[in-house]
Amino acid sequence: MGLRTKFNLALIVVFAVGLGLTGFVSYQMLQRNARDEVVQHASIMIEAALAVRSYTVKQVTPHLAMQLQRAFLPQSVAAFAAIETFTTLRHKYPEYTYREAALNPTNPRDRAVDWEADIVHDFRNNPGKAAVISERDTPNGKMLYLARPIQIKDKACLACHSTPEEAPATMVKLYGPTNGFGWKLDEIIGAQIVSVPMSLPIAKADKTFYTFMGSLVAIFLVLFIIFNLMLHFVVVRPLSRMARAADAISTGNLTLLDLPATGKDQVAVLARAFNRMRRSLEKAMKMMEE
Repeated sequence: MGLRTKFNLALIVVFAVGLGLTGFVSYQMLQRNARDEVVQHASIMIEAALAVRSYTVKQVTPHLAMQLQRAFLPQSVAAFAAIETFTTLRHKYPEYTYREAALNPTNPRDRAVDWEADIVHDFRNNPGKAAVISERDTPNGKMLYLARPIQIKDKACLACHSTPEEAPATMVKLYGPTNGFGWKLDEIIGAQIVSVPMSLPIAKADKTFYTFMGSLVAIFLVLFIIFNLMLHFVVVRPLSRMARAADAISTGNLTLLDLPATGKDQVAVLARAFNRMRRSLEKAMKMMEE
């Protein structure tokens, strides 16, 4: 196996190991950054929903007190306002969803489906848990969801949700006497759940990863060619000249020109030593002939 082959094999092995480690670390980092970006989007959506809720409670509902005595207006309910706001948003971004899923909701559309009910039960079993962030597969691809518990902390909520008899008659007339009652103070009755698609951030992360790895491979190929050219001109070609000269001397040909020996590297030192040896051998042969 020649010197060039050994050098190239060593270089390829080093590059392969380095590329593998770099690829693993960069892929994990990019995927983590993509997930963090999705979580940030979900957090912003949750905070936006809370802002809509707060606005409805403080600035909308008080002005509808007289109307609510004649007919119940769902628009006066904070949860309804938040859900409707994000329903409008979904016209442009259909992959994004916001739910206020409850086990026993007043509005049947807010009833928790199986996987949402599992989240609510998890919050009920772990009252100290502030949020859940996880992923699930859907027909539209992988989705990340951020969930926060809905807990009855205000006694005013019980005015509508304790018993049908105490609830506003207009609300009971609209939704019936069987849904959304029996709630208790400090009880976790549901969860705010935001679902955000991961496909776009993950696709961006994958594209960045492949571009980065492709750039590394291109850089390696350029360096590989440069190193091989340097190896050829600095090491392989001078050593090949010495090998041919040594073969010629071994057959008795001492009339060779000196090998190039410029520079201070090891190859130049070896070339100068070889030239001295050839001249010494030539002188010795002449003395023997005399």
